[in-house]
Amino acid sequence: MLRTSIRWVRLAAGNLLLIVAVLVFAKAFFPYKPFLPGLAQHADYHVDGQAPAPAQFQKIVFMLVDALRSDFVFGDNSGFEFTQSLIRSGVAIPFTAYATSPTITMPKIKALTTGSIPGFLDLILNFAESDTTSTLATQDNWLAQIKQSGKSLIMFGDDTWLKLFPGLFTRAEGTVSFYVSDFTEVDNNVTRHVEPELRQADWDAMILHYLGLDHIGHKTGPRSGHMVPKQREMDALVRQIYEAIETQEHLKDTLFVLVGDHGMNEGGGHGGSSAGETSAALVFMSPKFEALNVKQRAPEQPTGEFTYYRLVEQSDVAPTLTTLMGLPVPKNNLGQFIGDFLPLWDVDDQVKILSANARELSRLISTSYPDFDRMLAENICNGKDGQFDKLACLWHSAVSSTVPPEKRSLFSTFARECQDILTSAATNYDTTSMEVAIAIGTVSTGLFATVWLIDGLEGRAFYKLLFWMLSLSYGGMMLASSYVEEEQQYWYWAASAWAVILVFREVQRGGSGVYSFVFLALLRVTRRWNQTGQKYAGADDIARGFLSEHPALLWTLVFLAYTDMFWRLKHHLATKHSAAIMGTFLSFPPVLCSMLFKLSMAALDTKELIPGFLVDFAESIAQLSVVTQAQLVFLFLLVDIIYLLVLRSTGMSTATTSVSRIRPFHDILTIFLATQSRLTNIPVLWLFNTMLLLLDAMQFDTQLPILLTCLVMQHVSFFALGNSNAISSVDLSNAYNGVPNFNIALIGPMTFLANWAGPTLWTSATVLLTASWIERRHAGAREAQTKRDDDVVAAPSVTRLDAYLRYVEVMSTFRAVAMVAVMGACMVLRMHLFVWTVFSPKYLFAMVWTGLHHVIIDLVVAAMLHFAVA
Repeated sequence: MLRTSIRWVRLAAGNLLLIVAVLVFAKAFFPYKPFLPGLAQHADYHVDGQAPAPAQFQKIVFMLVDALRSDFVFGDNSGFEFTQSLIRSGVAIPFTAYATSPTITMPKIKALTTGSIPGFLDLILNFAESDTTSTLATQDNWLAQIKQSGKSLIMFGDDTWLKLFPGLFTRAEGTVSFYVSDFTEVDNNVTRHVEPELRQADWDAMILHYLGLDHIGHKTGPRSGHMVPKQREMDALVRQIYEAIETQEHLKDTLFVLVGDHGMNEGGGHGGSSAGETSAALVFMSPKFEALNVKQRAPEQPTGEFTYYRLVEQSDVAPTLTTLMGLPVPKNNLGQFIGDFLPLWDVDDQVKILSANARELSRLISTSYPDFDRMLAENICNGKDGQFDKLACLWHSAVSSTVPPEKRSLFSTFARECQDILTSAATNYDTTSMEVAIAIGTVSTGLFATVWLIDGLEGRAFYKLLFWMLSLSYGGMMLASSYVEEEQQYWYWAASAWAVILVFREVQRGGSGVYSFVFLALLRVTRRWNQTGQKYAGADDIARGFLSEHPALLWTLVFLAYTDMFWRLKHHLATKHSAAIMGTFLSFPPVLCSMLFKLSMAALDTKELIPGFLVDFAESIAQLSVVTQAQLVFLFLLVDIIYLLVLRSTGMSTATTSVSRIRPFHDILTIFLATQSRLTNIPVLWLFNTMLLLLDAMQFDTQLPILLTCLVMQHVSFFALGNSNAISSVDLSNAYNGVPNFNIALIGPMTFLANWAGPTLWTSATVLLTASWIERRHAGAREAQTKRDDDVVAAPSVTRLDAYLRYVEVMSTFRAVAMVAVMGACMVLRMHLFVWTVFSPKYLFAMVWTGLHHVIIDLVVAAMLHFAVA
């Protein structure tokens, strides 16, 4: 009893310390970036009382189309035909705007409006719809500059704008950005305001933020049949707004900007740093631009992967907009004025514009680097090769020059050099707290390691060596960015090596090895199901390649998968009374509703995945509310759970062993996770359950091989279902199943389970394998005792409590080693070029693995299956 109590205390203390370490490190690694408070004034940047360059526009329509990738507007297959005609006529000036990672809406709105580069912590705040700590109420931006000048603003669309700019809009209506199942209403709610507002003369800035195109990307990808029609819908709005600017007197001095906050990858996701995600379309439109005499081809061929026309930084938008409207450049701007618009002014005003931009950037350099401020004060050009020596020399040359073209060129070069320095500057990390967090994590790891050093774990030394080789090699891998990006390869190779070991084990015990060979073959299939990672993310695979081209085969596999779920659940719901009838009555509705729900969703989102003979039926089913359909699935599954619990409490269940009591709950979980998974991934869950049967047939004699299998397959299943260490791989398409509107308390868990469906299933599978192993141990002990004395029954050789504690000890040890390794890599490589594109996203995923999957699934859910159910 004392030994068990010590184990409980050690596990509780170790996991508590691990969570503390994770949170402390996150706070130190993802700090808010400091900024200069207050709003800029013209006097800040124009010396000797110089008047600023005159405004070219009095009003602005800022139309942001979420996830508007550059090729969607400028490419050959674009639906923006009218926009392309404006480019050809010279009244629209196009660019590709580079969006720095993380390519998520909130940080990108901040970049577009302030000209700054937001911190990575904004990625987390982006998902917290009720968060108000990320407001821009105290940070300079072009909207605040418009308001300061006595003008009014209106906004319709993504309610992120209302959170970022509270109290700034005279009229506004927000829509929830995360309800990705909606392609239509979310945009119609914006469009219905456009025509009446264009007739009004009481506003000076109109913000429109459309979400439907982004939602299509999340649900069906950039090649979806919904994509071009949505682009045409957006293009029709461009036509409506531009023609109003041409014809209505009160809009004649209006600048029209069409922009994307980010792009998307070939899977339809975003958040990472791939070319598709970082390349957003940007178009400035006005009849005044015809005077620039810039007529360009449209559609155009890209010069890079997604680079059309000239590449500009997204932060360049803010200084360009404010200058075009005669407003001061925002204080924290890191962007440059886009030089294509300079010919709108005479040479003297061009110098004023570039000088003001350069002075604003100079202030930021001086604030961040006191050495530069000192060099400017010395007012000399010493000719040294240092970075700030050269910068100071450039500044003095620009200020002292009397030739306008030369002065213009020098200020432009100075601004570009400042931008490069400021955008590449690392965050001011709290390294002390980071070190403390790593120390706490190391203590946690030490507590778990005592299990192996003091208590020991039953099993051969070979398996223990394998565990530590797996844990330590995985930890070392975290130091290499390429390995982090392609982590799935590590787990695929580890799983294959483990399967080969199982083959030898089975043969050594006198078996044929057939179970292990089939397991290895199924593992190979799951590896090819979804290409993931960075290098081969867009390559053909079974899900997006083969099955997409053979929808009849896809639905055959889906039908077989659901049929297997039905027969399993029907068999395991048997009771003492009317077993067959009750089993069918309780098993059929959730399975049928889940399959019909998936068919309805395919009819609405991915009709190309439905074979021709099913299309009419699917469309008729889709007439029913998909929210109601999903709710029915969950209701029927809840009824089954209640039924099982009632049976157990009344003693009517025919289940006499832990395994038979756990199995129906595993089957219910499988149906739920299938409902939460992408259609093309449902057959993979079937394969996982088949692999579970094969593992059970191998009859492990100790627990450690079972736990090693669980550990490996949790990670294999995560990647095999299409996930990766990139934020863009997070699947939101099933986050709203059964949820009628945004509710973070429901959406959060649903999003997690949709993306961690595989690891969750394998946690349940491990409980089943463990229960089966315990029963074999008990049976073996009883048989051995019976041979010695028929009247004496041997005590069980292992208890469920002991098995659960061993499970938690092994999983906690690996998770602690992995978490400390990730923290250490982020600490050591915090100045690395890929810290924000590779290591920061990996840390976020490691937080979810530890804080949600490990604590909630591996500890709590596994305990419920071990004790409450069995």
